Amino acid sequence: MTPGDNGASTPEDDDPFGYLYADGQARGAQPPSGGYGYPNSVSRVRTVGERQYGQPQAPHGQPSVPQQQGAYGQPNAHYQAPETLSGGPAGRQSAPPPGAGGRSGPNTKGLLIGAVAVVAAVVIGIGVAVFNGNSGDGTSGNQADTTPAQSQNPSPSPSGSDSAQPGELPKADGSDKGLQLAGGAGVASDVSGARSADGSYVGGLNQVGASVTWTVNDLPEDGPYTLFVNYSAAGSDQSMSVTINGKPFGSKLGLKNYRSAADGDFAKGWTTSYVWPTLKKGPNTISISCQPGDKCNVLIDQLWIKKGHVKRNG
Repeated sequence: MTPGDNGASTPEDDDPFGYLYADGQARGAQPPSGGYGYPNSVSRVRTVGERQYGQPQAPHGQPSVPQQQGAYGQPNAHYQAPETLSGGPAGRQSAPPPGAGGRSGPNTKGLLIGAVAVVAAVVIGIGVAVFNGNSGDGTSGNQADTTPAQSQNPSPSPSGSDSAQPGELPKADGSDKGLQLAGGAGVASDVSGARSADGSYVGGLNQVGASVTWTVNDLPEDGPYTLFVNYSAAGSDQSMSVTINGKPFGSKLGLKNYRSAADGDFAKGWTTSYVWPTLKKGPNTISISCQPGDKCNVLIDQLWIKKGHVKRNG
């Protein structure tokens, strides 16, 4: 077999892409007219909705006649009811008439009753919680204290019983609130040596009318007692008047300078004196005052009582 020109090629021998080259175009190659640009491909353009799936197709080259849809509300000629098909489902059951015993829908009445029961339970629970909170014993930290605060008495009640221990008789320091001071007497603490707990004492007694009044509460019985006074005297001996339950005592309270402290040197003059009053059971008022003719240049820092007539504090 020798090379040569076999003449015009048959269509199946043509180069499908010959139209892209110059020699192919010289031979009259044309772009293919088939679908998608490939030779012998078939493009079947159909109108939208024309193809019917599940139906026999028309032969190639013959127009396919689309099925006609029935008018709205009219039966389709091609429609078959399921019950007419062999082996198809049984005829559709019609809905039972009202009152025939069948349930026609959700039980809204039962749901409503359940919702009302839940709401009632919540309301009852809240009511019980509120009732329990209001009927408590008042120990809750959130409950306000309705007890009115006790007002303070602007003039302190003279009482020395609070300073006594159980089984002991009353005792008072110079700064105790239970002491009533009058006539220029006042509390001070600039002189050292006082026996009071905070080192304070009553001064300003060296003038007529100055006084220290002490109300003693809860004496166990009537009878003789000893009133002890701790004081400081400097220079000459001093003496002051004593009143028991509003009546002058028979003798003065002697306030001698037993320490022999120099005049004005009160820090070295601290000592103790006493008188023997007769007191009654319960409260008693004792006053030490500077009356005309008294010598009152002293400092007083403590008062206390012993049962019976004794001379020593111990």
